Amino acid sequence: MRKKTSGRRPVKSIISVRPAPLDRRRALVTFDGRTEQAAIGRSGVTSRKREGDGATPRAAMKLVGGYVRRDRIQLPPTPLPTRATRKGMLWCDAASHAVYNRPAKAPFAASHEEMIRKDGLYDVCLVMDWNLTSRRRHAGSAIFFHLIRPGYKPTEGCVAVSLASMRRLIPHLRRGTVVKVI
Repeated sequence: MRKKTSGRRPVKSIISVRPAPLDRRRALVTFDGRTEQAAIGRSGVTSRKREGDGATPRAAMKLVGGYVRRDRIQLPPTPLPTRATRKGMLWCDAASHAVYNRPAKAPFAASHEEMIRKDGLYDVCLVMDWNLTSRRRHAGSAIFFHLIRPGYKPTEGCVAVSLASMRRLIPHLRRGTVVKVI
């Protein structure tokens, strides 16, 4: 299942995310024989994801691409398609809007996430295919694989790792790598 590419060993096609034993808002992310700490949703993991519930969906989600604040972070090269994050980039989380769970541009009146954040959480923001290719209203939006808050504080439903972990992982990621939340 592994192929040799440019001298690097690619990660197996699945990254597993399992809740930590003592705190349902923390997780262990395993890839390529390594296990890293992570933060997940403030409500833990759920099989019945709903918009705004603060839970991370229990699912196998393919990575489709990502955004990087290239003015703040330099990452190793990656086969995963990434775009530079720019001012005015947003992500719609308004379930009744036509661009629900899609990128949007400012100005934008409907509810949204700003992709450029002062706290740096989205300095590296990888988009997982949760409710993206087959959208269902109110089924959750903006489920990303991004950077952590200090102290591994919980997310709103995303999976978050340290910058050091992201730097170790990203050279091996490609479109279609599966992030499996157990």
